[in-house]
Amino acid sequence: MASLRFLGATGTVTGSKYVLTHKNSNIMVDCGLFQGLKELRLRNWSPLKVNVNDLDAIVLTHAHIDHTGYLPRMIKQGYNKPVFCTEPTRDLLEIMLLDSAHLQEEDAKYANKKGISKHSPAMPLYSTEDAKKAIALLKGIPYDTPFRPTSELIMTFQDAGHILGSAFVIGRWQEESGEERKIVFSGDLGRSKRPILKDPSTVINADYLLVESTYGNRLHEQGDPKEELSRIINDTINRKGVVVIPSFAVGRTQELLYTLRELENAGKIPVLPVYVDSPMAIKATKLYSKHTDIYDKEAKALKEQGIDVLLTRRTEFTESVDASKRINASDQPCIIISASGMMTGGRILHHLMRRLPSPKNTIVFVGYQAEGTRGRALQSGNEKIKIHGEQVRSAAAIETISDFSAHADYNEILNWLGKFEKAPRRTFIVHGEPESSINLKKLIDEKFGWITHIPVYEEVVELN
Repeated sequence: MASLRFLGATGTVTGSKYVLTHKNSNIMVDCGLFQGLKELRLRNWSPLKVNVNDLDAIVLTHAHIDHTGYLPRMIKQGYNKPVFCTEPTRDLLEIMLLDSAHLQEEDAKYANKKGISKHSPAMPLYSTEDAKKAIALLKGIPYDTPFRPTSELIMTFQDAGHILGSAFVIGRWQEESGEERKIVFSGDLGRSKRPILKDPSTVINADYLLVESTYGNRLHEQGDPKEELSRIINDTINRKGVVVIPSFAVGRTQELLYTLRELENAGKIPVLPVYVDSPMAIKATKLYSKHTDIYDKEAKALKEQGIDVLLTRRTEFTESVDASKRINASDQPCIIISASGMMTGGRILHHLMRRLPSPKNTIVFVGYQAEGTRGRALQSGNEKIKIHGEQVRSAAAIETISDFSAHADYNEILNWLGKFEKAPRRTFIVHGEPESSINLKKLIDEKFGWITHIPVYEEVVELN
């Protein structure tokens, strides 16, 4: 008999962690960091409700920090066994885990310098050394290639179409009766007909399914996101302002560059300086250029013509701190793409402090903003947000283009589920804020009549 323990992404879109147990095997699928609300972030510091020494392996769906960023913390607690992921995910995590550790260390250093922590001294959640040890455990597996994390389980990665290297995790095992059982972890479900990457793979059956519900109560805008972005850029340039785009370093930044290149070539926007001001986004963009074998047909065709699909005519990658500061010293119209996407840290905060108080400028959200983040606060109309201990006035135009999201909306989720040839025995709705998960459950119940369940934090469910 198998069981599932839900240690994250329940009632929230962060902290994804599930433990699949079968006989003597204990596999953690995803190992994400909690982000957003303080009560969630505090969970990162609480003891994990599973002994890391009892785990046989960790399997990762993709590289985003809300699915992987707890891994160095596991190392700190003594974990030293394999971590399986796709090959592009392994490459991305060599960048992202070090970046995450650096941010943890910088935040602790800043808190000590400013005396704004309740703890003395403030300590990082984990260190760069912990991240390096985590990276050393990563084992890259190609798509559609079965592997055995233990002798009792077979797992496979299938392309999820979300970001470079993203995957559905398919697990199989045999019951005592000899019957095979199959579980599918959706990770983050991507979208069809998006630039650069292939569409999500089709899954036609599973005994048990975990499906994300980030946009379980929303539909993406039906308009053309390129037209929206073009309008926003031109309006801002007419005000002689600056367009600031908080963007996830992996996935969203590359799609933005692809789209801005298209708009420039079509004459829809003027040729402007486009600053990619995130060391991690710069490194991730290089990896996107390396893994062209998993591009979609259109991106591959352009690449074969010698076109760099991820470069506008005036793209500037600002790796150094000094180069980043020079952007803030300028008042010339430009586009700044910087991380983090939910404005929880990173260089984007310095750009916000500089640009947010002026009505000439525009802040453009192109991705999901979780509850408790600065991004959600601005979207909700807050007149001030707190950055580095200061209250910063919000006078800039605030725009949201949801169609840039790499998460499927509820119609796209239902279309993906509609390819199943028969109902799973149980479907678990995860990775969503409560209203999103509840709405997706209702829609699945009405459309398919499946047995669905929204798990709660630390719940254990028997798979029988």
